[in-house]
Amino acid sequence: MSAPARVLSLAGASVQVFVDSSSACLAAADAIARTIHAANGRAVLGLATGATPEPVYARLVGLHRAGELSFAGVTTYNLDEYYPISPLDPRSYRAYMHRHLFAHVDLPPNRAHVLDGTVPEAFAAEHTAQYDRWIAADGGLDLQLLGIGRNGHIGFNEPSELAVDEALKLPTRLVSLHPVTRADAAREFDGEAHVIPRALTVGVAPILAARSILVLAFGPRKAEAVAEAVRGPVTPRLPASLLQTVPGKVVWVLDEAAAKGL
Repeated sequence: MSAPARVLSLAGASVQVFVDSSSACLAAADAIARTIHAANGRAVLGLATGATPEPVYARLVGLHRAGELSFAGVTTYNLDEYYPISPLDPRSYRAYMHRHLFAHVDLPPNRAHVLDGTVPEAFAAEHTAQYDRWIAADGGLDLQLLGIGRNGHIGFNEPSELAVDEALKLPTRLVSLHPVTRADAAREFDGEAHVIPRALTVGVAPILAARSILVLAFGPRKAEAVAEAVRGPVTPRLPASLLQTVPGKVVWVLDEAAAKGL
């Protein structure tokens, strides 16, 4: 088990700072494994994508291959998906999850949920509302794994001018991506002009309803957003700051570079 170099208690959250991202990812994966074991193998997990959690999934796959972890009774809900996009597109988050986790563990396909980037737009609202109903029918999320964007987004809940109480109620829905988010996705799409400008995202409300929330952030480019999310005011202009409204649920897992503003 990887231990943090230091642990801070800030804004009702536990902030675990590790010497590097590798040890942080090992700790995050072990926390997910403990959640699965604590639920007698039947945990409901909210999963994230991107470069940050890739080592987390590699560790979980390793635990499974070693016979130490089964996903046979687990249910997963991914945070988001570009829209529109085919699940066969290698840039889709369904394809990402297949590459990094689904194809390597015993997770039943009918319990590995990713928002559908092929749903007709006229039915997108119905699809996203149904996704929230599925999560609720499964008893809610035992653990939500999150990253944080440079602009403070969680999932694809982007900065907005909403009132706090309105932002806290946001459901899963179709959204437009913020310019910073599109710029950060440029590498995966061979240039910012080719980034798909919309996405389906799990809303703030179901994220905050999770029984525990694990937020990963690594590197100096995330330091400002992390500091504002943990130490700044609660504001929809920085969606990750809304995590302050659920004290006792949130664990931040950081490397030293991402924690430099704390």
